[in-house]
Amino acid sequence: MTPSKVCERVNVLGVGLSVINRPRALGIFIEAVKEERRGYITVTGVHGVMECQQDEALREIHNQAFLCTPDGMPMVWLGKLAGFRDMARVYGPDLMLDVCEASPKAGIRHFFYGGAHGVAAELKEKLSARFPGLEVVGTYEPPFRPLNPEEEAELKAIVSEARPDIIWVGLSTPKQERFMAEYLPKLNTTLMVGVGAAFDFHTGRVKQAPAWMQSVGLEWLYRLIQEPRRLWRRYLTNNPKFVFLLLCNWLGTKKTKPL
Repeated sequence: MTPSKVCERVNVLGVGLSVINRPRALGIFIEAVKEERRGYITVTGVHGVMECQQDEALREIHNQAFLCTPDGMPMVWLGKLAGFRDMARVYGPDLMLDVCEASPKAGIRHFFYGGAHGVAAELKEKLSARFPGLEVVGTYEPPFRPLNPEEEAELKAIVSEARPDIIWVGLSTPKQERFMAEYLPKLNTTLMVGVGAAFDFHTGRVKQAPAWMQSVGLEWLYRLIQEPRRLWRRYLTNNPKFVFLLLCNWLGTKKTKPL
């Protein structure tokens, strides 16, 4: 199944975001696993869209994804402005919980790839306790660099033996998107999902923003306050540029419209 046939997409600065909400996303996951429809899922907000402005190959990775879900509220607002009223935020950490909760009944098997030392194993323990019957069939903690041939062979062997339906990838953007696009053909799994900081959130290593801040699009501010040295460039540079490019795009569209 090609990406365009999964659901409609809305163009945000050249990135095709899936017109979707959490219930619809969950249904697509369960159906894809049941029918063994392979693909990777990108979970994309302002940061991901802005990374794509400077990297055509990365933009193509997003546009070829099985789903490219609207991770941030600005993506949802733009979708609604385009006329997609049922579009809602499909946030990586929430999506992960939704799928894990439904997995015992659906018979979905999981694998966790990423995180700092001990995070993936801790995540397996916490989510297995939270969702009785959840099958987490393996974890892998990669180095902070591309896998060498020996490590790649080791990962292939582990995944081949574990036979997960879904590999959750907890790396940063755009590293996780590039990893999924490269490794989906190499690994014995149906879906790969890049969920960024979800591993740290669900193990309690990093606090999530309050729900009200998420709902009004201020999660970035909460995260910036928590990790200013790591995130200041991402948010204080990307966010204004994103607004500027949207305005330029809107003005350019208006100028090209017939009178």
